Amino acid sequence: MSAFAGLDPCVHCGFCLSACPTYLATGDEADSPRGRIVLMRALEHGEIPATDPALNTHLDACLGCRGCEPACPSGVAYGQGLEAARALLVARRGLPAKARVMLTVLARGWLRRPLLAMARWIRGMGRIRGSRPGSPGFALGMLAATRPVTSASADAADGIEPGLGTVALFRGCVMDGLFGHVHAATRRVLEANGYRVVEAEGQVCCGALHLHAGDTGAARRLAEMNLAAFLPETDWIVVNSAGCGAMLRELPHLLDVPAAGRFSSRVRDVSELLSAAGPRQGGTLPFRVLYDAPCHLQHAQGVHAEVLQMLGAVPGLDLVPHEGADECCGSAGIYSILQPGMSEAVLDRKLDAIRAVDPPSDFVLTGNPGCLMQIGAGLQSAGLRTRVAHPVEVLDWSYRAAGYYGTPKHHVHPGAKAGHG
Repeated sequence: MSAFAGLDPCVHCGFCLSACPTYLATGDEADSPRGRIVLMRALEHGEIPATDPALNTHLDACLGCRGCEPACPSGVAYGQGLEAARALLVARRGLPAKARVMLTVLARGWLRRPLLAMARWIRGMGRIRGSRPGSPGFALGMLAATRPVTSASADAADGIEPGLGTVALFRGCVMDGLFGHVHAATRRVLEANGYRVVEAEGQVCCGALHLHAGDTGAARRLAEMNLAAFLPETDWIVVNSAGCGAMLRELPHLLDVPAAGRFSSRVRDVSELLSAAGPRQGGTLPFRVLYDAPCHLQHAQGVHAEVLQMLGAVPGLDLVPHEGADECCGSAGIYSILQPGMSEAVLDRKLDAIRAVDPPSDFVLTGNPGCLMQIGAGLQSAGLRTRVAHPVEVLDWSYRAAGYYGTPKHHVHPGAKAGHG
């Protein structure tokens, strides 16, 4: 079966148009899912060469957010078609130099680890206002957005029997290098709800960014290493990064082996495991928050209510709806670096929606590293005091406030200097 077969159900009805961030930004039919499907079919059939400038412009400009998929009444597998098209483009024209360098770094721990360690060192340089995607100032803002809101640490939960199964934590690459505090929070809240959390040695980058860029070979190599790394006796593989979770759940599309199906069937977002556990109610946090759903959590994995149920375990939390909460923020992995102009246009819509909330929120919550960095840098650039955090961090703060951990209670204050980022 052709890798483009997922596009076959498209009848060009146009329901996808209003769900496409790039079409909303440009109004150009070629920047819509419907228009891009026409281009991808022409590429598949050899009617347009891979070197055609217009073809490359419009396919490269796609965020790959997959917001069009739930909007489609015909069930078009747009994401799979886009990956097939980009793989064909890479096979015929190669990877752009900038993308090749970034993907090489992510795939090789001996390169990635020292660079991310350096990034952690420079992320304390402070905010630079007025910078836009693609600029050095915006990059510093993205790093600043990875700083933990509080430096408080905590031990494992007290007096909880791990009766809900064993969970292996998927650490990833950017999450492991810049969001170690989110991994620590994930472990604590899972243990506080009765899960036993273990580490899987030998795991590597999930390969999602490689696959989305068309580097299928590298994505397969990384997937095979992860299959070998995760012990089959663990009940679940827990992920706190939406992009990684979507990639790991769809591994059978990349690797046609039985082990891939067994692996993907055990993958769960952290919110799903917590929702299944209850979750346990924490201490009061009087915060006003917005939940901005990551594209690859809501659209690709179909996980949404579970996050809200997790946040519902935090007394005092004021969860406020905002326009376009399910729309892409313009990050899309390395997209904001390769396509800064379109990334800025998409981000501006998100910032306008956040700015329209009155009174302003204390936090924007989102469960993906690229989204945290993109929105966090955008908030800095716009001069807004609203900060970003992962939803599981909020539950962790609440559990700390309730005294569930082996350290004194620690309260997070919206105006704390450590949180600006």
